Amino acid sequence: MSKPDCLIFLEWGARMDCNYLVAGGSPSTWPFPMLEQHFTRYLEGLKREHHIPLSLELWNGATVDLVDLPRVRLKVKSAAAAKLLMKPSLGNLAQAYIEGAIEVDGPIADVVGIADQLAGTGGDRSAEKRHGLPQWLGRHTRSSDRKAIQYHYDVSNEFYSHWLDPRMVYSCAYFRTGTEDLATAQTAKLDLICRKLKLLPEERLLDIGCGWGAMVIHAASHYGVRAVGITLSDQQFELARERVRAAGLQDHVEIRLQDYRDVNDGPYDKISSIGMFEHVGLKNLQAYFRIIHNLLREGGVAMNHGITAADVDSRGVGRGVGDFIDRYVFPDGELPHVSLAIRELTAAGLELVDAESLRRHYALTCEHWSRRFEQSLPALRTIAGDRQVRIWRIYLAGCAMGFARRWMNIYQLLAVKSGAETAGLPLTRDYMYDR
Repeated sequence: MSKPDCLIFLEWGARMDCNYLVAGGSPSTWPFPMLEQHFTRYLEGLKREHHIPLSLELWNGATVDLVDLPRVRLKVKSAAAAKLLMKPSLGNLAQAYIEGAIEVDGPIADVVGIADQLAGTGGDRSAEKRHGLPQWLGRHTRSSDRKAIQYHYDVSNEFYSHWLDPRMVYSCAYFRTGTEDLATAQTAKLDLICRKLKLLPEERLLDIGCGWGAMVIHAASHYGVRAVGITLSDQQFELARERVRAAGLQDHVEIRLQDYRDVNDGPYDKISSIGMFEHVGLKNLQAYFRIIHNLLREGGVAMNHGITAADVDSRGVGRGVGDFIDRYVFPDGELPHVSLAIRELTAAGLELVDAESLRRHYALTCEHWSRRFEQSLPALRTIAGDRQVRIWRIYLAGCAMGFARRWMNIYQLLAVKSGAETAGLPLTRDYMYDR
């Protein structure tokens, strides 16, 4: 039995390059002249088999509602863009939106949820696999890492200030009840890390990937440590130094524009790395933890707070999500499974003494960020332009959904050099939560 034209068209479309469609390829170049009829049949199948609260406006002016009360409206701006809906993935839907091939109208959380429903109609929920040479081969040099960090963080300080908390903490917050405001939850996170590290006055603290300085300022002002914060972002470096001066902590806090591989003034009593090791690269994990080990004094304590893969083989989420993030958001970012992080940490000579998942906390954090981002859209478009705003709208709302659905995780790994006895840590975890 021969295949129906619509199925042949769908299989052919799956082999087409998404870049052609995003560029607005002319329908006249397509091999099937009856595209509208094929697409209409495809939408009828979606409406019949899947309850997706979506309304579509087609390039010819026609409107198709997949349910009676759709929550999101999607405008397909050309016949070429229709292919994305006939063989969708989260990655190519996001690309089509960013590049202007489709427009969406509706709450951004609903938009990403419906995009996931569309991507799920193909039934592929597998994690992304690494094909051929490992993706990290030849990556994560000092030069490439700095370029990747600057691409992500040097959009502008003003851009981030509109949707982060006043301290500009760009990492998972900590919620005791889930009802706290973002600023309260971020302060609670900083203090939790300080308590886990058991910071004491005059101890030397190194903060790897210090961002805009929130951790070192908090640790110095509340725990009396002498802190060094390092970053590869020029804009973070300048603002962090300004904030240290404004807090009157120049004698206790130093901010450096420096790669973690170039720090050579140990030993440090304590080391924190918050939201940074996602940039290290899978092949460099053991070397990264070895550097932490070498920079710690005997009995020193380190906290690694970072996002991890849900897949035990450290593969990406799937459905094109990894490709989207690598292309538009975090160039060269790689997520290890927590088991790999622990393995490499241990191989580097550190002893793991505590591990805590904050996945649900990060889902809440990203929800806060996404809401604040949506509230500031006009100002953000003025600062960064419409295309950059489209990237971040999808990214933040998508992260909130991803953490809520267990597509990735985040762990705080507390480790010591030369044993917990040498570090003087208590036998129980009570000290982490009692002020």
